[in-house]
Amino acid sequence: MKLRRFSRLSALALLPCLAGAQMLNPAKLLEPPRDTWPTYNGDYSGRRFSELSEINQSTLGRLAIAWIYNTNVTTLRGIGHVEVKSTPLEVNGILYFTVPDNVWAVNARTGEEIWHYRWVDHGGHLVGNRGLGMYGNWLFFMAPDGWFISLDAQTGKERWKLQVADVKLQYFTTMAPMVVKNHVIIGVGGDAMDVPGYLEARDPETGALQWRWNTEPREGEPGAETWPDESAMEHGGGMTWIPGTYDPELNLLYWGTGNPNPVYAGQGRKGTDLWTCSIVALNPDTGKLVWYFQASPHDTHDWDDVETPVLFDADWGGKPRKLLAQAARNGYFFVLDRTSGKALVSKPFVGANWSQGVDEAGQPVPNVAKEPKTDGVLLNIPGGGGTNWFPPSFNPQTGLFYVNAVKGYSLAYLTDTREKPEGYGGNGQTLYSHATLLALDYKTGEPRWSHDFPGRGTAGSGVLSTAGKLLFSGDPSGNLIAWNPADGEILWHFHLGSNVSNGPMSFELDGRQYLVVGAGDSLYAFALVQ
Repeated sequence: MKLRRFSRLSALALLPCLAGAQMLNPAKLLEPPRDTWPTYNGDYSGRRFSELSEINQSTLGRLAIAWIYNTNVTTLRGIGHVEVKSTPLEVNGILYFTVPDNVWAVNARTGEEIWHYRWVDHGGHLVGNRGLGMYGNWLFFMAPDGWFISLDAQTGKERWKLQVADVKLQYFTTMAPMVVKNHVIIGVGGDAMDVPGYLEARDPETGALQWRWNTEPREGEPGAETWPDESAMEHGGGMTWIPGTYDPELNLLYWGTGNPNPVYAGQGRKGTDLWTCSIVALNPDTGKLVWYFQASPHDTHDWDDVETPVLFDADWGGKPRKLLAQAARNGYFFVLDRTSGKALVSKPFVGANWSQGVDEAGQPVPNVAKEPKTDGVLLNIPGGGGTNWFPPSFNPQTGLFYVNAVKGYSLAYLTDTREKPEGYGGNGQTLYSHATLLALDYKTGEPRWSHDFPGRGTAGSGVLSTAGKLLFSGDPSGNLIAWNPADGEILWHFHLGSNVSNGPMSFELDGRQYLVVGAGDSLYAFALVQ
């Protein structure tokens, strides 16, 4: 079998047959992903479930590498290693993916490079880039230093660029823009300088601002009573750096918000600090808040709640119900009624002694005894939380929610004891951690099965489940693994050398199913040997 890696010159020869074919049909955003993967999670639901089944338990033995694309970007600005954290888009036979400062288009059948766009940033954080959004023939990309850029999908040429966040204030911009109707939804990240978070909708044609929703209210607005004063709100954090999900029937946009600032030192922001560490439902046309659920009131452990809010319709108490599920960084698994935000399940999936239980709304109640202290306080959850940004999956065939989790212990320290602290104000030191893949029953939050990975560390891979009765993810040892999603039996693995660093995705072209994953600085495509 030949592994393909072609020059840009040879790929350009393909452009005549590809030209005019790159337009994204907006109807594809409303369908389960099959021949197209048009948005970060494949569709608006965030389920990351593929209805394709050519690759299945019976054919898995013939699964092999079809091609490898190496980015040839060894370091980012000379200071960091490259990891493909973006989930590629696949539209009409072309894959679009990113690393910070770079965007590529490659032939999805062969791995041939079609074009490569480079951006020179001016000091942005190089923590990763999650990918692109697409509207018609236009791509949208966030550069690390606060610039929002639109490219022509056919040529990779820049259409326009707009600065949407100030890198001098330590904002970073890593998310994959999300297209909903005629809105491009973008969010920001940033912890260290006590700046406020926000979510924006931009016009796809010009980039003009349509609306902005602030993650902290202003004086006199609903939620302001949960902060001590206007200054605390203005410096309050609540970043929005992971794409959300969308229900077109309800016309509601669901998004997770980040932790409040100062991060570990909460004495200067007494109260629950809305709308930080929350799942919020917004009207995508106006940016107006419809409902909220706060996963970590008055968070002091850096456990932002940006993890994907996954949408599915399923039986609840013998009746069909529109549900939302999230495995949160704070160690809790939540299931909500997504029409109202009412909590149905609030259950820890790893240690959660930072909480003393939940209130009548299903929101965790912080345990004051587990607030960070100058001499440290012991938590039965790692310092980085029970999971992180890597996307989960929900499989409607099994009724299980799959997440790469982390179990362990940590010490939480308070380093800034002033009445009005600044910056992080403390830190979390992991004492021990190990990665585990969990399959959670959505009705109870209880694990149906789990797979503990050997050794210490985190499996920073997303999860994909398929109608072929397969579950794909990575381990901390550089392996891509296929499990039986019903019982957790390992059915297949392939050693990539680098850890799977993005959310795996799948699509069908010419009647052939492809599985694509990022690992380290490369993109790997698998298909059945014919």
